[in-house]
Amino acid sequence: MCEHKTFVLYIDTNTGKPLHETVGKCDRADNCGHHYTPKQYFSDNNISFDKKEYTPPPKPTPEPPPSFIDTELMKKSLSNYKSNTLVTWLAKKFGTETVTNAINRYHVGTSKNGGAIFWQIDLKGKIRTGKIIQYDTAGHRRKDVTPPVKWVHGSLKLQNYNLQQCLFGEHLLKDTTKDVGIVESEKTAIIASLYLPNIIWLAAGNVCGLGAKGNVDKLRCLKGRKVVLYPDASLHDKTGKTAFEKWSEKAKELSVFCSVKVSDLVEKHATEQERSAGFDIADYLIKTPFTGQIKQPEPPPIQKPQPIEKTANIKAEISELETILKSRKYPEYPIKLDQCTTVTNAEAFIGSGLLFLKNNQKRLSNGFMPTLHRLQRFEQITRV
Repeated sequence: MCEHKTFVLYIDTNTGKPLHETVGKCDRADNCGHHYTPKQYFSDNNISFDKKEYTPPPKPTPEPPPSFIDTELMKKSLSNYKSNTLVTWLAKKFGTETVTNAINRYHVGTSKNGGAIFWQIDLKGKIRTGKIIQYDTAGHRRKDVTPPVKWVHGSLKLQNYNLQQCLFGEHLLKDTTKDVGIVESEKTAIIASLYLPNIIWLAAGNVCGLGAKGNVDKLRCLKGRKVVLYPDASLHDKTGKTAFEKWSEKAKELSVFCSVKVSDLVEKHATEQERSAGFDIADYLIKTPFTGQIKQPEPPPIQKPQPIEKTANIKAEISELETILKSRKYPEYPIKLDQCTTVTNAEAFIGSGLLFLKNNQKRLSNGFMPTLHRLQRFEQITRV
């Protein structure tokens, strides 16, 4: 056998691996002439080589493209809101003008029997389907309706309809200036958008609406975005997991293409009764009197920081600031310090800033003051 490193192995096309370490041909065949073919190998090892018996593996069938609903059909549903029990309940609670803007933004329609149609519109403006849910006059899902959820493509009895769902509100991602919040319920996404308009609120539809394990196709629209997941409060299900635990697992898959974390806001505060009832962030938000959209107050004017004397007890000042900052609870939404600085993760901002100050106390008077001033400003803005 050729001793030069020019021996090329035959590859088994079924496994993608070499047939055998001896089966191959030397690129220097004109010089050494070594060529051990697969046929010779099969013959020498009593292996059948009948081409008629060989059946190549079938090629995977490409998945058909998603089907879409006619846009004109959706437009026809964007009316008759006086008979839409969810919209009328929202209007009584938050005001007609505010709710009108919200349902126009999300394109909420009305079904023939007064149900709400939550149209799923993807990032390209294509309508994947519409989810129809009946509500009572108190804004709760009706339990006397069977089935509890209907679909527009099913009601239309469209043949060979290839349903590929998208997130409710996905079309709003055209705005790339805001972070993203994802909840389970479509109704919750709308309510959250009224209270916290600085976030794009989307709905997965239910606890399993983010997709099965290992499947993130439905969430590719979130690529490059900052996302916070807000699962409902829940008891442990048959799998032994809560909604918070399931979405925490999903967050690990999403972290490959977007910045994601899971809020434990509801998980921490829910009582056993609220877990059983499936409370979500909207159930807590509506306890707050609504006087218009909750807007973050404008930060106070920036004041030129006064220089600290070299003899000042900087260590004591940092220690006092640390005690104050770590004793507070901070909101989930971004906190604007000035035109150039917005804090999206209070805990990380405080931790990294304090660590920097502690490691550079002796140099603070020589150009390291901006970090201290940002923390002091953050403390002023978040002061209750």
